[in-house]
Amino acid sequence: MAIAPLILRELGKRFGRLAVLRAIDLRVEPGEVVALLGANGCGKTTLLSIASGLAAPSSGLRAYGTEAVTELDRDARMRLAFVAHTTQLYARLSARENLELPASLRGEPLTKAAGDALLERVGLAAAAERAAGTFSRGMQQRLAIARALLSRPELLLLDEPFTALDFAGRGVLTEVLASERARGAAILLSSHDLDAVADVSDRAVLLADGHIRAHAARAVGESRDDFAARVRGLGSGGRNEPVARGHVDA
Repeated sequence: MAIAPLILRELGKRFGRLAVLRAIDLRVEPGEVVALLGANGCGKTTLLSIASGLAAPSSGLRAYGTEAVTELDRDARMRLAFVAHTTQLYARLSARENLELPASLRGEPLTKAAGDALLERVGLAAAAERAAGTFSRGMQQRLAIARALLSRPELLLLDEPFTALDFAGRGVLTEVLASERARGAAILLSSHDLDAVADVSDRAVLLADGHIRAHAARAVGESRDDFAARVRGLGSGGRNEPVARGHVDA
């Protein structure tokens, strides 16, 4: 079973009487980075949880590749990675051990060379033997991203991945996302910060009040700044109002 493209069609999610997502139509192709933008509480995390298979939609279609599924099997889960807003690392284990343990549980022991290469990609090679609990929030985020790359996922989902990253950390993540896109991964990431994701995104989708209000595709050769300005111009809630620099508010 192919895990990409990710297809969501007329997707809805309710918690009791509260409708969190309404009639979501979204497709993420292999080799594409889609940024899901919106204010805190607009439904981004819920959408990503459904896309990852951790939560079920209340209505509509969720499909991976050509198959609509209600539950992902183990093989499919091995080819999908979700970096949640909380890192869920083992605080007493070293950075290296936080990679070795999940690899071992998958039945694919991680060699030292492979672990070193992953830690190098996220700028943590020098901290390989340090306990994750001693890391800053940004370092923990980078380690969680390295863990997500263990299985070379076909579909990579990230919830606010730029949060807590400093300037250097943002540069590292941008390089990782560009590399994964070039490898052919389908990538969906959420953010409330347009400036953080403008460098790497091929498309931007604006979510407000549980609806997709607007979207924009990056034109061939379009600069980062021009793309960001055009996304801001879409406005809040589809009303063609300017979006504040650095944030898309709904």
